[in-house]
Amino acid sequence: MKRRAPVAAPLAEEEDAGALDVDGDLAEAELHGEAPDPLAEEDRRFEASLRPQALGDYVGQDAIRSTLEIAIRAARERGDVLDHVLLCGPPGLGKTSLAQIIAREMGVRCRKTQGPAIERGGDLAAVLSDLETGDVLFIDEIHGLPRKVEEVLYPAMEEFELDLIVGQGPTARSMRLGLKPFTLVGATTRAGMLNAPLRDRFGSTFRLDFYGESELARILHRSARILGVDLHPDGANEIARRSRGTPRIANRHLKRVRDYAQVEHAQAPIDAAVAAAGLALHRVDPAGLEPMDHAILLAVLDRFSGGPVGIESLAALLGEERETIEAVYEPFLVQSGYLERTPRGRMATERAYAHFDRPAPSGPRQGRLL
Repeated sequence: MKRRAPVAAPLAEEEDAGALDVDGDLAEAELHGEAPDPLAEEDRRFEASLRPQALGDYVGQDAIRSTLEIAIRAARERGDVLDHVLLCGPPGLGKTSLAQIIAREMGVRCRKTQGPAIERGGDLAAVLSDLETGDVLFIDEIHGLPRKVEEVLYPAMEEFELDLIVGQGPTARSMRLGLKPFTLVGATTRAGMLNAPLRDRFGSTFRLDFYGESELARILHRSARILGVDLHPDGANEIARRSRGTPRIANRHLKRVRDYAQVEHAQAPIDAAVAAAGLALHRVDPAGLEPMDHAILLAVLDRFSGGPVGIESLAALLGEERETIEAVYEPFLVQSGYLERTPRGRMATERAYAHFDRPAPSGPRQGRLL
């Protein structure tokens, strides 16, 4: 493996490293033929204003934060680039924020892209060749990289070189392109879809877990200070309880409750009663279950007698993609004890029966296998 070049100390006049470039994200969407969504743009700007800017501001994931703090400090003291980092976990737990914090703590730029957006090796070569020494390349949904692009990435990660084929047929020739040492931060919601050769090339792999209610309450208080919202402790606890262990959802709920309090209560402070009423308006129940969670659980309970039911049958009944159910909804339902994944299919638990006031079946359940 090549010796990594030292990282120069960042200049004070350099641009703010790791900041969320919303306009850049929109330009990239337009570059790939995607029309900017005004609502998505508003959500991005809202999230950008609430993202932690340093490891000291990052709440939760204590073991990951401590490990990264040591690795970053050691790399900076050696003048070296940070090892490649893989972040795994359900959506909304802070993978993008961690990637930006890594760049900020290292004093370098953070370049962002999406795995499915890189369709050819030439696309990846263009991104990599534009990196400066020590820069962070953040690839979200890295499991979506095509296999051929992955193979181009292997020597780039190990030796900071690209092997490219120029031309076609008899005139084709191999060309090796040198790269400046960089740090790849990959994020994925489906770690099992990563090929082993790619996964093994990351120096550190971290799995982000769902947050506890006390951690979410701390995040909400910080967000409320930034937004200028008067949030009472019991109001923060009520929102945290309904936020599915996910900071992104907690901040989204805070935005909804803020609007509700402004319109319906003349900007009254957000206490538990205001928070509960505001979230009930958006059909978020006291356990944090939303309409799609209800649809999944009620389908298993009522249409399939509690299960087991195959994921394809469940997706067809709900009119939702299998991947969306598995990546977005199931992790929380399984983690919270409402749904059980078995080799025969999905099954409702006693907690699911109790939540919907259904009598739980006695004895072993065979159900129907579909």
